Amino acid sequence: MIGYVTLGTNDIEAARAFYDGLMGSIGASRLFEQGEEGNYLTMYATSYEAPGIAITRPFDGGTATPGNGNMVGIERPTRADVDALHAKALELGGSDEGAPGLRGPEGPQAFYGAYFRDPEGNKLAAFCIGADR
Repeated sequence: MIGYVTLGTNDIEAARAFYDGLMGSIGASRLFEQGEEGNYLTMYATSYEAPGIAITRPFDGGTATPGNGNMVGIERPTRADVDALHAKALELGGSDEGAPGLRGPEGPQAFYGAYFRDPEGNKLAAFCIGADR
């Protein structure tokens, strides 16, 4: 249902460095850039048919600020993949918002997640659902 989410940045080059590393670690890449000299918007995804994450300077020219209560969830196939994405985010300069772990009971609908913020303060989560594989 969701095609993409957009996160604001005040430093497009620093944001690209963070997301190039983070998205590259899960097989996603820059699909396109649009705007003046590629500085307006950068879209990351695994394909044009898959949901994506875009980073951009605010269209209105104002300062980008993280939303209070906003979060982007990135589904991963296994708990080890959740752990790896969380670690990669921290390695790239992100900050921890909740170490990887099980939230709730174990079982077929178990929720395993990890939370972090990008260097600009946007909150993201890596998660998988189901028993450990």
